Amino acid sequence: MDSRPFSRLILSSALALYCLSASQTAAARNIAELPKAAIIQLGKTADWVAITPDAVWVASTGPFAVHRIDPRTNRLADSVELRGEPCAGLAVGSGSLWVPMCTTPPSLAKVDLKTNRLVATFPVGAAAAEGGISYGAGSVWLIDKSGDLARIEPSSGKILRNYAVPAGSYNPKFSGGTIWVSRAEGAELTGIDVSTGKVAATVATGPNPRFLTAGAGAIWTLNQGDGTVTRTDVKGQRTTAIALGTPGHGGDISYAAGHVFSTMPKTPLSVIDAATNHVLCQWVGPGGDSLGIGHGAIWLTDYQGGSVSRIALKDALAHCIH
Repeated sequence: MDSRPFSRLILSSALALYCLSASQTAAARNIAELPKAAIIQLGKTADWVAITPDAVWVASTGPFAVHRIDPRTNRLADSVELRGEPCAGLAVGSGSLWVPMCTTPPSLAKVDLKTNRLVATFPVGAAAAEGGISYGAGSVWLIDKSGDLARIEPSSGKILRNYAVPAGSYNPKFSGGTIWVSRAEGAELTGIDVSTGKVAATVATGPNPRFLTAGAGAIWTLNQGDGTVTRTDVKGQRTTAIALGTPGHGGDISYAAGHVFSTMPKTPLSVIDAATNHVLCQWVGPGGDSLGIGHGAIWLTDYQGGSVSRIALKDALAHCIH
């Protein structure tokens, strides 16, 4: 394996192929076996989840809004109406919830987490629906309509700097001083050092990586082209392919408690052991499309049903073991 520092690592697709080890997909089980502590109806559709220390936020259409759920009571505590469809993720930072909207032109909503009120709408927005947004190093990060990675100042909404990324990249994730960007119209992951603005890494992934998460010393991409997850070990300079068998539009991925959780429509939940890269269990059936993990639970949306369900994290893992 290449012994150069990861900051200079570039893996071609051919080289990555030799570094990949695909795991078997777990036998499918019915999502109905998992008990739900609550099902909260939000709108015509429900998509995107963000976790804060005292709340769970979920976006919807019909109405265009973000909804605050109180995890102590599992009840809807407040709803904030938006001026357009929340279409490209949610991020939390600087005391605010950040909501990219597919308005014309695209825009960015800022919701105050203390008052649950829309306090600003900035004229910067996501380059595409199913894009993403992230917060880190005191800034909001978004692939804007120019196709560049924008670093946004939270109080003013001003773009402080643009960083060039490969065309067709839409989803950023801040982790450890690096912004990682997946190229949905390709098969690669780009890391940008936020202190220098320079490309720190370019890593081959499975086809059409879109959603991504960080955990266990790695960046994990959900690859829509072939239904795999690519694990990129940040320090180990190694990639691993994990077969989920869930290709297609939509989906989400998150890390918690030593596991990676993913969702796709009709395959609402899959669980990967981050220590072994094995798919422990996979549930099929109605629902799925986005998720968040916090307050001891998996918060799983049913996009078409317009609801979010609370599933105890310990229950899901217990079902994987037995």
